[in-house]
Amino acid sequence: MNKLSHIKLTTNSTIKEALKIIDTGAIKFAIVVDGQDVLLGTLSDGDIRRAILNGKGLEDTIEDVYFKNPTVVKVDSTKEEIINLCTSKKIYQIPVVDERGRVVSIKILDELLKPKSHPNKVVLMVGGLGTRLRPLTETTPKPMLPVGGKPILQTIVERFASYGFVNIVMCVGYKSSIIQDYFGDGSRFGVNIEYVLENKRMGTAGALSLLSDAQKPKEPFFVMNGDLLTNMNFENMLEFHISNNSKATMAVREYDFQVPYGVVNVDNGKIINIEEKPVHKFFVSAGIYMLNPDAIELIPQDEFYDMPTLFEKYIESGENTISFPLREYWLDIGRIEEYEKANSEYGEVF
Repeated sequence: MNKLSHIKLTTNSTIKEALKIIDTGAIKFAIVVDGQDVLLGTLSDGDIRRAILNGKGLEDTIEDVYFKNPTVVKVDSTKEEIINLCTSKKIYQIPVVDERGRVVSIKILDELLKPKSHPNKVVLMVGGLGTRLRPLTETTPKPMLPVGGKPILQTIVERFASYGFVNIVMCVGYKSSIIQDYFGDGSRFGVNIEYVLENKRMGTAGALSLLSDAQKPKEPFFVMNGDLLTNMNFENMLEFHISNNSKATMAVREYDFQVPYGVVNVDNGKIINIEEKPVHKFFVSAGIYMLNPDAIELIPQDEFYDMPTLFEKYIESGENTISFPLREYWLDIGRIEEYEKANSEYGEVF
């Protein structure tokens, strides 16, 4: 991830200032932003050379020089989408912007094409009983149910590995030997896997208290439920977490619920209006989180503790907790109908 402060310019910056940034920077590229860091445009060495040929001097501002309609991607863009866009438009760097148009990071095509390894750990919660998926889970733990011809958990592991997140801890419980026998140390899948055994229900955060000192993360780390299918961009979530100086970040999905009746709004017995079958929209947890290492210190030792409680503790203490809107494919495989849907959709998504 690039340090954006080193490549930022404003419309009042001079061509001389821009040249200094471009000539000394690793990517030979600058971004032009307003006072709120909203992207206004980009500036390259070629833009400056054209301006000088047209009579601009070094003390002139870049206001009429920078490119005002740059190609950008959103924080939820997948690695494959970014590579395809860069290739089709013959560009080598592309700004990543959030929902407000603020620059979060710069993606470099060469770096996207290189294999990358991140030190950030991934903790997968795979110890549940999967009672809503019985009888399928009577002999097989839910994360090992086949979707698309392989276990759900294998797709999760391979997805993280494709983004360079190869240090994985699996918190196992129910029929743990099946998971451990299948994945082993992870080398067959190009990752390093360690295990934590839950001897009782620990909740979505409680198992973090069982991590050994060697297993405890030293960088921001992922926590994810092991019964999810998603093609989200994990690198973007990491960058979003860091750039927003977040203590804890929660991936969220928009959920729509339509009331099947006309809703009567009443004030002191008087009907104000009637809404016919209104649709209410909510954000719900997607079961994917990013935490700073000190989060583990807040979790009681060897007790049931869920992730919402951890976030509430952060919120009550005034710490910065943020949501990461997840717009890519996502499916929580909790019931038989969702399991069947996952198998029918897998080939179209992965």
